[in-house]
Amino acid sequence: MTESKATSSGPSSQQPDVLHIARLARLAIDPAKSAELGAQFARILAAFQVLSTLDVEGIEPMTRPTDTTDVLREDRERPSLAIEAALANAPARVENFYSVPKTVGGEL
Repeated sequence: MTESKATSSGPSSQQPDVLHIARLARLAIDPAKSAELGAQFARILAAFQVLSTLDVEGIEPMTRPTDTTDVLREDRERPSLAIEAALANAPARVENFYSVPKTVGGEL
């Protein structure tokens, strides 16, 4: 998150620019709430600053929180469902395809 310089009408140098962050995230934030949210953001960022004080020399980066590995089955060709069985519970169908209501740009 970026911080902005303190101005008489803007956020302090310790608080992120809430309205700018909201615009980037495409969120509508009430400007009256921005000071309260800025203080909350500042506390969150301060908590993460603690991490920069830790000595991580020699510690390997992690890609996941545990040492588990994925258990995958062998990728083998096998028969699939017959068209009639696959479409048996379809709410509607057009030829050999499911037909569902339009959800983007249409009525729900």
